[in-house]
Amino acid sequence: MNQKNTDDLRQELMHSPNLDEFLSDNRENFSNESVPEVLNRILQSKNISKSVLAKQSGISEVYLHQIFAGKRNPSRNRLLCLCYGLGASIDETQELLKLCGVAQLYSASRRDAIIIYGLAHGINLFEINDKLFAEDEETLF
Repeated sequence: MNQKNTDDLRQELMHSPNLDEFLSDNRENFSNESVPEVLNRILQSKNISKSVLAKQSGISEVYLHQIFAGKRNPSRNRLLCLCYGLGASIDETQELLKLCGVAQLYSASRRDAIIIYGLAHGINLFEINDKLFAEDEETLF
């Protein structure tokens, strides 16, 4: 069976007369990946170590290991720092933000536009943080 996308699921949900039936019929379409699982998947695809990630993210190794162990729930800013450290794509970043229950990046927000630009153009975290500061926007750390 093909995986349904969010729009397909939303349409089906809105037209479903029975929630239990909808949930049962779509069991394999719901995301079951945890934050540490998504982070590990992205980390492996980027082929970098956690110590390099900590350095590139401006996050202590202890805190990083707690996130990967599921013992800490990072803030949106810390998640964005991790995405910069991972060299994550915009899609990977949006997926992680959504999974963590925080606001995804929004191009109509000046601050988010700067962050998106940095991700899309491979600008490192520290340069983007400087740009945010120079533009009187809240920095990531």
